[in-house]
Amino acid sequence: MTSTSHTVTPIRSLTLATLAACCVASVAHAAGYPEHPVTLIVPFPPAGTTDLIARHVAQALEKELGQTIVVENRAGAGGNVGMGALARAKADGYTIGLGTVGTQTINQFLYKDMPFDPQKDFLPIALAGTTPNVIAVNAKSDIKSLKDLIAKAKAAKDKPLSYASPGVGSSVHLTGAYLEDAAGITMLHVPFKGVSGSMPALIGGQVDILMDNLPSTLSQVKDGKNVRGIAVTGAQRDPSVPDIPTVAESGLPGFDVNAWFALYAPAGTPAGAMETLTTAAKKVLASDDLKQKLQQTSTQPGTLFGNDLVAFEKKERERWSKLITDKHIQSK
Repeated sequence: MTSTSHTVTPIRSLTLATLAACCVASVAHAAGYPEHPVTLIVPFPPAGTTDLIARHVAQALEKELGQTIVVENRAGAGGNVGMGALARAKADGYTIGLGTVGTQTINQFLYKDMPFDPQKDFLPIALAGTTPNVIAVNAKSDIKSLKDLIAKAKAAKDKPLSYASPGVGSSVHLTGAYLEDAAGITMLHVPFKGVSGSMPALIGGQVDILMDNLPSTLSQVKDGKNVRGIAVTGAQRDPSVPDIPTVAESGLPGFDVNAWFALYAPAGTPAGAMETLTTAAKKVLASDDLKQKLQQTSTQPGTLFGNDLVAFEKKERERWSKLITDKHIQSK
């Protein structure tokens, strides 16, 4: 009778070997990434606040990652077109995007057909920056302060004060709605396609008030010849316009509304690539060079990453969904 000998590989040894191989592969991926240029999708047109921030961040990341960052503007539908493209992009770390308070926490409550799910289709890299909105009037207006604005709005009956924003459902539009609730006033919202339309309307006298991200209007506000800034919406005064008080200082304690911008990758992006991107973002956002460039555009560098950014988004989503529901705001 012939006996047959079998060699048996211990299951534990096989498992450890497999885990070790996976770890080595992950480290190798992180070490080799990125091996070619990375695309940064900006879901809004060139020259706006989102685009300005994206280009500053991209320039800093290029130096840190050692690869070109190609900024690609894909505007439309309040940022949904660009972020939809990011959600569909290959999840390999070579396509990232700059989402906003609008695309990540507002649009899902405004649009019936969303091309992405902001809670499932992306992985958070970093909060890139925050900036207040500014409330401004024509330099010739008799409205000298937010208190004047509120008093005039309350006195207006047949013809409410009108305020311009970059569009229905934009974070700036909702800032106006938030102000109405906080101050107990009613105003007429007049949407435009960006500050290129709303600023001329304010200067020309077609609207009484302009609300926009501060970076987009900073030069006009600082110049002061045609536009007077009467309040910023953040918790503190902005260093670039220190003479303009906050809404909270102007009689509405606790008022704190900021626009924000964050870097994301498509869901499924490898852990090694995510680690590399997050580490690079942390380093550049803490650098004096990028801080200075962002602050010149009235933007404060972000300090939230990963799960902390997710928790922040959740709070913002709760705030804006309630306002949109209460005010019956809908996109066209």
